[in-house]
Amino acid sequence: MSVVTLVGNPREGSRTRSVAVEAAEAVARRLGLPGTNDVVDLSALGPHLLAPGPAPGVEVALELVAEARVLVVASPTYKGTYTGLLKAFVDRLRPEALAGVVALPLLVMGDPKHTLAVEVHLRPLLVELGATVPTPGLAVVESQLPGLGEILSGWADRVAPQVAAALAVGQPATA
Repeated sequence: MSVVTLVGNPREGSRTRSVAVEAAEAVARRLGLPGTNDVVDLSALGPHLLAPGPAPGVEVALELVAEARVLVVASPTYKGTYTGLLKAFVDRLRPEALAGVVALPLLVMGDPKHTLAVEVHLRPLLVELGATVPTPGLAVVESQLPGLGEILSGWADRVAPQVAAALAVGQPATA
């Protein structure tokens, strides 16, 4: 099992991607999950998300996200919420596509007045898609980026027990 990271920033190589990947790695370490984690970076898929028919790269990304056990969903905060790019992607997921997925919402923002956006906007979106969201979302203000390692370490320490418990609930019983 690995942690999948979904990045909804339209800019390639964004700070949001860096924060999200580091967050996913921190959680994976706390959970004792070996190996590398998959990253779905929507910056590469943007033009294909609005195409009327299926696009191979988009279909692969949708499958990877829907089959995740742990999914870190990250976006910059634009106009007080997640990006339209992220919304365009999740609109292609079938209803309840994230059932059985433990999701961790994460927003990166320039202004601390947007910190509630992760709870008010991103969390409900993930729940609507069927995800289990056992922990508060993580709001990272750009001014905190120099101390990101310490922030993510503390965050991963706090959320890993709830993520582990949510994963255990989703496991089939053994005889």
